[in-house]
Amino acid sequence: MAAAQLIAGSEKDLGGGFKVRRYLPAPRRRTVGPFIFFDHFGPVTEVPEANHDVRPHPHIGLATVTYLFEGAMMHRDSLGSEQLIEPGAINWMTAGAGIAHSERRPASLRQTAFVNHGLQLWVGLPTQREDGPPGFTHTPAADIPEDAVQGARVRVLVGEAFGLRSPVEPASPTLYLDLKLGDGWSIELPPLAPEMAVYAVEGELLLDGQAVPPQQMVVLGGGQEVRLQARGAARVAVVGGEPLDGPRHIWWNFVHSQPARIHEAAQRWEERAFEPIPGESEFIPLPAHRFVAPPAPQGNGADPQYL
Repeated sequence: MAAAQLIAGSEKDLGGGFKVRRYLPAPRRRTVGPFIFFDHFGPVTEVPEANHDVRPHPHIGLATVTYLFEGAMMHRDSLGSEQLIEPGAINWMTAGAGIAHSERRPASLRQTAFVNHGLQLWVGLPTQREDGPPGFTHTPAADIPEDAVQGARVRVLVGEAFGLRSPVEPASPTLYLDLKLGDGWSIELPPLAPEMAVYAVEGELLLDGQAVPPQQMVVLGGGQEVRLQARGAARVAVVGGEPLDGPRHIWWNFVHSQPARIHEAAQRWEERAFEPIPGESEFIPLPAHRFVAPPAPQGNGADPQYL
């Protein structure tokens, strides 16, 4: 198997019993291309009495990329965006110098049980855009290019692959694919980006003939084509792109190349100096443990304080 690393992930409770499996950052791997954060949540049945709403919180220096396989979320942010997030769409929120947002159960589903299942990823912004203006872009599912490629159904969520190009405009060269494979189906995956990883969302894969269990991430060796084959029906996410242009510090919801910017953002949030989200009055306070800038990260090991 042409793989550099296998990442099993670890379970994290984001509060209120809402649990995710986190794959990036990992103890031995900070990033894959520009991706600095990779959470898989669900499938989980949301019942009316559960409250897994994510209250207003801030970000700097990154872009969030939200993608649902099932379910729905209501996104609101300090730019005034209000967007229902549904399966198959890409929702790209650029934090830049600062943005606040919330993700809540849609009002139409408050009294309904439904399944939520998706991926929440963060992309680090290039240094020249870390302190740029915030923004939010919703790309509907119908606008995401999709086609049958060899033995797979391929959706190009971000970037370009197999002659398909996504309309999503990333901050730097970025690759994000959603693949569906039937039992025994296979696809030859070329080196589409300098850094790439394959994640088995559902089902078991064979990667160059070696088994990859469900919900495992494989960071691929650079410049090599690999063959993916499904054992039973499988769904696969492929992420990657150009590496970031330098190390990043990560603390809570803040990402930046300069520790001083994280300290400043924390103070702004504590003083309620971020732009408010229309219609929101709640907020998530800063963590009790405050940011202490470590030495600049070396190699691809993650900051221990964020794991």
